[in-house]
Amino acid sequence: MGLPTFDVNMCAEDMDKMAANAMEASNFLKAISHEGRLMILCHLASGEKSVTELEELLSARQAAVSQQLSRLRLEGLVTPRRDGKAIYYSLTDDRPKQIIEVVYDLFCREK
Repeated sequence: MGLPTFDVNMCAEDMDKMAANAMEASNFLKAISHEGRLMILCHLASGEKSVTELEELLSARQAAVSQQLSRLRLEGLVTPRRDGKAIYYSLTDDRPKQIIEVVYDLFCREK
């Protein structure tokens, strides 16, 4: 599957749709561009985790983890679930996992 071809003859409706998609993609990429948020998404790609589990996995303080989770939640990338006093997070959909797989292939996989 290749990229579509864009030209100067595109109708205004298609240009507006392209601009809206670009804005959505830009917001998504900004949300995952922070190394802490990217690490959280990497851990959540394997399944739901509690805030405490994420703190331990990241060796980070609760306040820092909560701040990054808040941004990811604001962007619609993670979904919280409360179970008693514990809050668990999971990926909202498959988009972050797909991006993480590409990033892993580009930067982490043995060459």
